Amino acid sequence: MDVRELAVSAEYRVAIEAGDDWRGAIEAVAADESVASAWFTGTGTVRDADVWHYDPDAGEHRAVRFDEPLSVAACTGEVSTDDGGPTARPYVVLTRPSGQAVGGYLNAAETETGQVYLRAFETGFGGGRAEP
Repeated sequence: MDVRELAVSAEYRVAIEAGDDWRGAIEAVAADESVASAWFTGTGTVRDADVWHYDPDAGEHRAVRFDEPLSVAACTGEVSTDDGGPTARPYVVLTRPSGQAVGGYLNAAETETGQVYLRAFETGFGGGRAEP
């Protein structure tokens, strides 16, 4: 087990604009504000969501596409720094108008409305990863 004390360096409220990619917007804020390590939570609405699920038998992530409007009932994740800069890993519960819920790692989605609260830390989580 790796346990580290983290000191909060800044907190941000991010209004994601219509048409922006949900994950891309979080990564853009992290890059603009030089955030290398953070935790975030958010809600809103998206469409055309690309959600990844891990297939342990194949040892890889598989995408499921939802070409419809969905509410972001819950979103939580982390930002850490990989070789190419900050990477956001949002995990979501998305709901359809019927109330049916779907969820997983949100690789991409076009935002309709979005609010994210991001808490940045002075020290990193450590060990960047290429995939969620």
